[in-house]
Amino acid sequence: MKYFLPKFLLLIVAVFCIHLIILNTTTHPLYSDKIIESYLLNSFIAILFYFLINSLKTKFKNGLGFIFILGSLLKLLLFVVLIYPSFKLDGSISKYEFTSFFIPYFTFLIYETLAVVTLLNNIED
Repeated sequence: MKYFLPKFLLLIVAVFCIHLIILNTTTHPLYSDKIIESYLLNSFIAILFYFLINSLKTKFKNGLGFIFILGSLLKLLLFVVLIYPSFKLDGSISKYEFTSFFIPYFTFLIYETLAVVTLLNNIED
């Protein structure tokens, strides 16, 4: 996908702003529930694995799907290790905690998938 990084950064900012606007309509604090950490974690891993896949596309073209899945699993693993423990401190996960991680996770996963599919379709045999 041409211009992956600028488009992805624009998506990050847009989704984050929309997320904050929605949170602002509630009485819930805007920057609680590790929302910044969630966006940074998801963004960093998505960018890292996209460029990893792009750099390995000719050498390991048959294994790129596995590298993509590894990136998604790494995001979930880092969530469980770094963010999830703070969500479970009170014994339950609120809808705000849930959405602070999974809105960026699924949004960026969809964008990553489209970008990687485009990348894979443009690999010459």
